[in-house]
Amino acid sequence: MKIAITAKGKDLSSPVDERFGRAEFFIIYDTESGEFQAIDNTPNLQAMQGAGVQSAQKIIELGAEVVLTGHCGPKAFQVLTAGGVKVCAGARGTVQEAIDAYLKGELKPSSAPDVNSHW
Repeated sequence: MKIAITAKGKDLSSPVDERFGRAEFFIIYDTESGEFQAIDNTPNLQAMQGAGVQSAQKIIELGAEVVLTGHCGPKAFQVLTAGGVKVCAGARGTVQEAIDAYLKGELKPSSAPDVNSHW
């Protein structure tokens, strides 16, 4: 399974980025192999509008089944869930800590966005 984690850096020791759409990076982590790749989100980080939707579309294209993030707004949440991606808001600490929390069942999929648009 592929997990996408919002990150402020390019590796597993990077802090989780609280923002979904305007996260600096997405770490795509493969639970089967333990391998990961960092995806630069600069184009969406600097977008005037639509950052959440564009980031959500990118996550779907990358084949992630789950997103771990600090917060997710309504438009991004809608696109992600429509694309079959589970959203787990409330992730904190490092990327590795967020992955571990999810795999232990401590981070659960959200049933709704946890912030308003343009948070």
